[in-house]
Amino acid sequence: MMDKETKAAAAAVGSKPRRWVIAGLATAAVAAAGATLSWHDGAQAHGPMMGHGFGFGGGPIDPAAMGKRIDGMVQWMLADIDATDDQRTRIATILKGAANDLAPLRAQHMQAHRTAMQVLAAPTIDRAQMESIRVQQLQLADTATRRMTQALADAAEVLNSDQRAKLIAKWQQHRGHGRGGQS
Repeated sequence: MMDKETKAAAAAVGSKPRRWVIAGLATAAVAAAGATLSWHDGAQAHGPMMGHGFGFGGGPIDPAAMGKRIDGMVQWMLADIDATDDQRTRIATILKGAANDLAPLRAQHMQAHRTAMQVLAAPTIDRAQMESIRVQQLQLADTATRRMTQALADAAEVLNSDQRAKLIAKWQQHRGHGRGGQS
């Protein structure tokens, strides 16, 4: 039987619990990775989640700093859901592994961005080369989202169903902040 708090969290979840767990963990993973695949060098202009707020911008990512940020995000994400130290450690390890796997993709993306800028600055635009860059970027994004989805599912499996329900309720409350409750 579920207690009152668990029932309330389950009711808040609605019919889409997996989506909300993945969305919450995805936000943590993206933030923890420092927007590993930020879509342009000027990402700092788009707010703290996309660059300067996490100290990564367009430069190299410091693995130690990223690890500390992931640890902080995991602590925040799992606060108030009765996660054990072992669960926190396991989830942080999963997210750090994903961030490390995504780092080379970020370098590839940044190189493609530089190439695209060179193509656009040329006297004649090479549309075939631009299309090739676009296709490469889509492949990078597919690889990155596939790896993130794997990490998110792995991290979600570390938690039990009550913890996931609490995480979902926390995420829904966070997402509704300042938007009239809409996510």
